[in-house]
Amino acid sequence: MAFTRSAVRSRLAPPTFAAFGRYGWQANLRTGSTEISEREGCEGWAKIRSMRYVYLLESVNFPHETYIGLTDDLRGRLAAHNAGQSLHTKKFKPWRLVTYIAFSDADRAVAFERYLKTSSGRAFAKKRLR
Repeated sequence: MAFTRSAVRSRLAPPTFAAFGRYGWQANLRTGSTEISEREGCEGWAKIRSMRYVYLLESVNFPHETYIGLTDDLRGRLAAHNAGQSLHTKKFKPWRLVTYIAFSDADRAVAFERYLKTSSGRAFAKKRLR
């Protein structure tokens, strides 16, 4: 029996992890509240509420100026950047949110933010996240 390409794809399950590995970034875009609640019970909901966000901002007036940050409250942090409460970003305000990635594991969020601030990470963000 020969499988077509679409049949093979439909039989493969997408990965159920998000990890910043040694050799690159592997992402999971499939998150389901039922999967988390069935597997982990009430603890799963606590993890969803305590997400960490790695975000990429771009200045509206200076399009080549970008900022990468990490926060628990994405809306509040963006408002703080646009209000001039951050010393580094107030001279290039207003900012717009280009992309953000949510992590349930704080260590992975910190590791991914550090990676994005390297030269290799900036190249990755320029090519894949904008």
